Amino acid sequence: MEKILTNTNYSEIVAGSQPVMIDFWATWCGPCRMLSPTVDEIASEWGDRVTVAKCNVDDAEEVAAQFGIRNIPTLVFLKDGKIVDRLVGAVPKAEIVAKLQSLI
Repeated sequence: MEKILTNTNYSEIVAGSQPVMIDFWATWCGPCRMLSPTVDEIASEWGDRVTVAKCNVDDAEEVAAQFGIRNIPTLVFLKDGKIVDRLVGAVPKAEIVAKLQSLI
C-alpha cells in the first residue's frame, strides 16, 4: 500500500532505510491517471522492499517545489534520503521495475 506524501510528513516517509519511490501527480492530469494503476501494482508487489508514496502536487506544493517538479507524472527515486533518479511521463511498468531493481 502506498503512502500519501504531504508537506508535513515528508521527512518521516523518506527517513527510513528502504529506498523510496514518490509518484508526483494531480487529479486533473490524464497521464497521471494512466500511471496510477501501475504505481498501485508496484506498491503491492514491492511494498516490502521499497516505500511507495504518492504526492498530489496541488495539495503538497512545498514538496513538489523542493523536488523541482515541473512536469507530471514524475516518479522520483530516493536512496538513503537522496534523489538517485527520476522518470517523467507515463512510463511502462518494466522501466519502473528496472529502476527499483537498481536501488535494491
